[in-house]
Amino acid sequence: MSQDQSEYFAHESAYIDEGARIGKGTKIWHFCHVMSGAVIGERCSLGQNVVVTDGVTLGNNVKVQNNVIICAGVVMEDDVFIGPGCTVTNITNPRSQVVRRSLYEKTVIRRGASVGGNATIVCGTELGRYCFIAAGAVVTRNVPDYALIVGVPGRQVGWISRHGHRLENPDADGVMVCPESGYHYKEASPGVLRCLDLDEEAPLPAELAVGHKTYDGFKEAGDR
Repeated sequence: MSQDQSEYFAHESAYIDEGARIGKGTKIWHFCHVMSGAVIGERCSLGQNVVVTDGVTLGNNVKVQNNVIICAGVVMEDDVFIGPGCTVTNITNPRSQVVRRSLYEKTVIRRGASVGGNATIVCGTELGRYCFIAAGAVVTRNVPDYALIVGVPGRQVGWISRHGHRLENPDADGVMVCPESGYHYKEASPGVLRCLDLDEEAPLPAELAVGHKTYDGFKEAGDR
């Protein structure tokens, strides 16, 4: 082991290679493989059958669901959610006969972003803070903060709040309100959304960190 395993939990079926760095309070479940050189922050959760390769960096409180391979070149900031079966590539033009291990392309998933189940993130892209990639979407280009992305190829169909609700019905000043948190959002400039009540890097207040309202409008969003 690369460190004292008492600092984190790893199921007996998981493999942690020498040289991996794992933060306190992280949980690594059945059949996972964390390779040498991977860096995982504190309080993360890796579901069953997750592979984290050399050259990957995960921030704090990153939650990766079952059956995900995170390839070299991927950086995930704090509070990222990755749904089951997601794919993040690291070479644009792979060929079995051509070795391009020195050409891995960087993919950055910014703080608080969520990627739905079976979505694909093509390498060399950046996903903005608190964006939401719908299940099955294929992302081929950079995504703005708070953007809601659906479809193949992925396209932006609107804005989504930090609590995961679609932002609609702006008032006369262009302000939209999250139905769960009550936070206000407005475009600071065309294509750039900002929360008016809380800085994007600030943690949620404790009273808003426990959800009380789900959202079922993503199917409708995909039809627009």
